[in-house]
Amino acid sequence: MTSLSEIMNYNQAFVEEKKYEEFVTTKFPNKRIVILTCMDTRLIELLPKAMNLKNGDAKIIKSAGAIITHPFGGLMRSVLVAVYELQADEVYVVGHHDCGMSSIDTDRIVGSMVDRGIDPGMFKTLEYSGIDMEAWLHGFSDVTESVKKSVDAIKNHPLIPADVNVHGLVIDPENGRLDVIENGYEAAERV
Repeated sequence: MTSLSEIMNYNQAFVEEKKYEEFVTTKFPNKRIVILTCMDTRLIELLPKAMNLKNGDAKIIKSAGAIITHPFGGLMRSVLVAVYELQADEVYVVGHHDCGMSSIDTDRIVGSMVDRGIDPGMFKTLEYSGIDMEAWLHGFSDVTESVKKSVDAIKNHPLIPADVNVHGLVIDPENGRLDVIENGYEAAERV
């Protein structure tokens, strides 16, 4: 059985048995927060539990490493939509220890791309098109510094209102412990 077949079979029973009813909520986050975090599989259930969140409490945006790579890219657009259209008034950037983005090797990834059928000449085309694969796929060496950079990118974005608090946290994927890296309330008091 394929994963799609397995998902669809389960989904049919899920809908027929009305298991969805316990998850019914609105599109607006109850706790008025948006979280930018990593796509790491260990955080799917752990992060919401560690933050005392239930379905409907927060907008959760996931990407590799919770890294804002471009001030007008898709992640920042999602944060802005959450703030302006979905009533979020606080942003949490949550990185984690043992993140795959802390050990990114661009050459290894490019090698895997070639092994899976991508024409090696494509990388010259990308280079001539202004795409620097090393910069585009670059991760980080220190999760704390990475979280600070993403917090800074959001906090200082020209379209983020001054009354939006931006916090930075790091979670331990082994036990759910959260450490505060940037306290958005304290930052607001310093202004």
